[in-house]
Amino acid sequence: MGQKKGLTGSEKSKIVRYLAEACSSLKIAKLLKRDHRTIKRFIQNSQQGRKKRVEKPRRKITAHELRKVKRAAAKMPLATSLAIFQSCNITGVPKSTRCAILRDMAKVRKAERRPPLNKTHKLKRQDWAKKYLKTDFSKVLWTDEMRVSLDGPDGWARGWIGKGQRAPVPLRRQQGGGGVLVWAGIIKDELVGPFRVEDGVKLNSQSYCQFLEDTFFKQWYRKKSASFKKNMIFMQDNAPSHASKYSTAWLARKGLKEEKLMTWPPCSPDLNPIENLWSIIKCEIYKEGKQYTSLNSVWEAVVAAARNVDGEQIKTLTESMDGRLLSVLAKKGGYIGR
Repeated sequence: MGQKKGLTGSEKSKIVRYLAEACSSLKIAKLLKRDHRTIKRFIQNSQQGRKKRVEKPRRKITAHELRKVKRAAAKMPLATSLAIFQSCNITGVPKSTRCAILRDMAKVRKAERRPPLNKTHKLKRQDWAKKYLKTDFSKVLWTDEMRVSLDGPDGWARGWIGKGQRAPVPLRRQQGGGGVLVWAGIIKDELVGPFRVEDGVKLNSQSYCQFLEDTFFKQWYRKKSASFKKNMIFMQDNAPSHASKYSTAWLARKGLKEEKLMTWPPCSPDLNPIENLWSIIKCEIYKEGKQYTSLNSVWEAVVAAARNVDGEQIKTLTESMDGRLLSVLAKKGGYIGR
């Protein structure tokens, strides 16, 4: 008599049921009229399969992959854990595992701390928050300058650096170094600029006002309606070129005076939402430790990054002001998280 075929689905179901009833493999073979070795082999394979599924370990990194990660961390200083692993074509590893692996071979650079606020600073920040607590911040134009260098902002970039290795040394250039000074503003969900300050120009009161005339006023403000100009509030920080008598008088002649020119507390970049915009742009242009070879190339990167910031992101920043003021008051003038 020929050998029977493999177990059918019905027979396998019966075996599972008989096992649940504590039947032995020999008894099951007699009940199903099948060879005992066939029943026994099925039971053994089933048990091994269940054991593998239950005890399957998490994604493990091989020694070869570890060497690749270490080399990538050395070649990509200040990169994120995700960027390092992606460069090695290692996928499916959660962030906690990536960081645990990198801690054995690298460390994270921390950003510099902000200078401490004294009692006077805190009192002025509280007074400012109380003064503008009922302001409609959708009508405020938040402005600021940002300097972008060819090699990334000092003390800003952070990421993994291999143990025993020094932080990357910025490129040295005989000429053409420095950076690009950028001015921009945000109001409601709109980005004004960015505008580039001419290379080599130091912003004093006269050059700052002339810069605003050539860019902000001629290219943006002039196109706005009379009702918009009537309600807009202009914000700038207390940089010497901003707060000088010359600049204040010049802005007053432009109609930006008294309640239309926001007063600003000292040492308060955390209260200006445009600082968050600068962070978004810097994260984009300096990602993975990117450096630039010319001022024009870094300026083009800033323009491209600014174009990728949509109105909803800007609106989120400008609408955060009510919460910032409440946080300042709650912290009695102390720094707030941005």
